[in-house]
Amino acid sequence: MLIDTHVHLHDPRYSHDLEQVLTRAAEAGVTAAILPGTTVEESVEAVRLAEVHAKSPCALYAAVGVQPTNAHLLAAGALETLRDLAASPRVVAIGEIGLDYYWPGVKNREWECAEPAVQREAFEQQLALASELDLPVIIHDRDAHLDTLNTLRAWTEVQPTARGTLHAYAGGLTHLAAVLELGFYIGIDGPVTFPSATELHDVARQVPLDRLLLETDGPYLTPAPHRGTRNEPAYLLHIVTQIAELRGLSRDKVAKATTMNADILFGF
Repeated sequence: MLIDTHVHLHDPRYSHDLEQVLTRAAEAGVTAAILPGTTVEESVEAVRLAEVHAKSPCALYAAVGVQPTNAHLLAAGALETLRDLAASPRVVAIGEIGLDYYWPGVKNREWECAEPAVQREAFEQQLALASELDLPVIIHDRDAHLDTLNTLRAWTEVQPTARGTLHAYAGGLTHLAAVLELGFYIGIDGPVTFPSATELHDVARQVPLDRLLLETDGPYLTPAPHRGTRNEPAYLLHIVTQIAELRGLSRDKVAKATTMNADILFGF
């Protein structure tokens, strides 16, 4: 049994074959998946799909939130909408939220991206919402490791039940101890199957088994041997196989541990 703790099945790229995607996921042993929001509109759709597919062989759950690159869209009304959405029993987290300092520096992008100061304000507002609702958080951290960790550290100091995961962890061994000290989980995705991802291989070997989560981040970050195609939950099998090989463990042991971790964090 496997749980995909981060996949964007509400993305239009799945709209024509979602039922088949869920069937392939179940056949691969993936029994549940979490759909994180990156905008309010995506969060609405994630909750809708989670409610429609609550009893699917691969049961869907949702997280609601506004990703840092969209932080300029988080007005007061948006926070109220997220709060209302979180009342659904299919919502298990606030996310994905956090900081992204990569995209603001890309000069040739053709879309609006929130600046770091706006991102930080939205991050803190959504952490406060998670505290209010006693929900875990799913953290997006791209090229903003120190600021992300400092913000989370300040949050955990005043919020005893603060908890969450760093999605698609990219902080390397440099920041791993700090993340673990906060009590957070580490989400590992398809790049762990790439031969060149040696630093991520080291993380996969060293993160404690009781802090490890599996995720695809589909349609992105597709693992080998499907790299270059749309990602989907069934490909979680390649990720767990690679992690098991790196750690010298059976695939079944890694699968059981990560499923238990997801259940503990998200309270399925």
